[in-house]
Amino acid sequence: MSIIPATDLARAKSFYTDTLGLKLTEENPHELSFECGGTEFGIYETPSGGQAAHTLASFKVTDLDAEMEALRGRGVTFEDYDFPGLKTVNGVAEDDGMRAAWFKDSEGNILCVNQRTSR
Repeated sequence: MSIIPATDLARAKSFYTDTLGLKLTEENPHELSFECGGTEFGIYETPSGGQAAHTLASFKVTDLDAEMEALRGRGVTFEDYDFPGLKTVNGVAEDDGMRAAWFKDSEGNILCVNQRTSR
């Protein structure tokens, strides 16, 4: 099971349930579990939450534009990147049969939503 760090577990719980709309499946004072796409992932409390400079989780979607619109409606801001090999336009990078957009959770962790455009 993948686990994502959080400095504030209550804030993370609110973000993942209210903003992302994910189902909380288990909770204790130090960690949370969520169901998403037929699998589960956890969030645990640690002072080092939000310090990774890379994507910690990626969610596959069937309609990236609709998902981004819904997330923006709930206050999510998508990141823009302009690196060698990765450039976003209006938050979206397109390459090799994939469209993707990145955003940060309440803890500063980088998350991604992506859509396969061809096989």
